[in-house]
Amino acid sequence: MNSLAFRERPAVGEPRGLLVLHHGRGTDEHDLLPFGDTLDPERRLHLVTPRAPLTLPDAPGHHWYLVPRVGFPDPDTFRSAFAALAELHDELWQRTGIPPHRTVLGGFSMGTAMSYALGLDPGRPAPAGLLAFSGFIPTVEGWHPDLDTRKALRAFVAHGRRDPVIDVALARDASARMRDAGLEVEYHEGDGGHHIDPAHIPPAIDWLRGTLPDEA
Repeated sequence: MNSLAFRERPAVGEPRGLLVLHHGRGTDEHDLLPFGDTLDPERRLHLVTPRAPLTLPDAPGHHWYLVPRVGFPDPDTFRSAFAALAELHDELWQRTGIPPHRTVLGGFSMGTAMSYALGLDPGRPAPAGLLAFSGFIPTVEGWHPDLDTRKALRAFVAHGRRDPVIDVALARDASARMRDAGLEVEYHEGDGGHHIDPAHIPPAIDWLRGTLPDEA
């Protein structure tokens, strides 16, 4: 049994894919469940929202890792969360029968960092796509993304130019690195802060349908 708590919303009928959404700092597995319904209004996909494993005495909610510096997760807590998520993703693929290439990993803020980490790790199966809201490709000692073997992976990146928590430059850098490696990247930038911009939701819905179409 996996160590992470999570919520699950089955598809209506045969699922056309798996959507795993990783929440941001200080929330829990309930936070992005409604957003999953927004992204997948027809309930074509099997939706899962995990809860981060870390709690802190001076901060509410749950966290994926400690933050000594934005963009640079604490290595020990990052590796612990990475291992727990890898175990959960493997269990979901086995239990649902939905393979990695019919899976989209997504999230918000540090949940986006974990989506990048699991989706771009050289030792992990490549998903169909990454939904990256207000996040970054993490820089962690001992971990490096594998972009050269992820040519078929699609990415949707959205960020606010006025984000006071995670600078938009980190999203621009992630997009540029993926594009330079030959990945297909759809990039959206708005005038908002550290939140999911409503203007980015319709294109995200279209992107998700294109990444996980009804035809397997």
